Amino acid sequence: MAEKQAHLNGAYYGPSVPPAPANYRSHRRSSGCGCGCCLLKLLLKIIITLVIIIGLAVLIFWLIVRPNEVKFHVTDVSLNEFNLDGNNTLHYDLAVNITVRNPNRRIGVHYDRIEARAYYEDQRFDTQTLPSFYQGHKNTSFLNPVFKGKHLVFLGADETAEFNEERASTIYSIDVKLYLRIRFKVGSVRTGRFRPKVSCDLKVPLSAANATFSTTKCDWDF
Repeated sequence: MAEKQAHLNGAYYGPSVPPAPANYRSHRRSSGCGCGCCLLKLLLKIIITLVIIIGLAVLIFWLIVRPNEVKFHVTDVSLNEFNLDGNNTLHYDLAVNITVRNPNRRIGVHYDRIEARAYYEDQRFDTQTLPSFYQGHKNTSFLNPVFKGKHLVFLGADETAEFNEERASTIYSIDVKLYLRIRFKVGSVRTGRFRPKVSCDLKVPLSAANATFSTTKCDWDF
């Protein structure tokens, strides 16, 4: 009887739990990031490193070279004729003097193509191709396009009225635009070609009026 009582008072936890199958434990261990995640982290580190290196290279290049914008100014013009006849034909004789200043110490400019175009009321009436050249460091060069001839233009009522007003004042609103094909040279390295445009919005007095022309700065348009 005592032996039976002792058995009844003893702690009982039920049957023992069998160990987990081997394949279950293996699945738990392999549920982490894995090889693909490691490759992704490595790729991210490489990209960040390259961005930093490129940024430092650009900064060092800028600090060494200090690039500045090449400056274009129209310093003088000569307008001997600018007349619109009854057939909407524009007769013109215009010469323009343009200075090109490269203020850079270490950057030269190859002007592979220079096309000068003359406009009135947004209508092109002449085009001249100028000689190509190389402009060295801290150098000033000169362009001298001459537009002479006649061209058919189509002016509406408002444009015709404005032309008559300008003819009375002997000062005409003429735009000269330079379409360029250029390369930059830094040391012995040359860049690829760029095709910017330089716009010069001019107020041109008729030469016979003996009016003074004001030097005009031209604007880049990349």
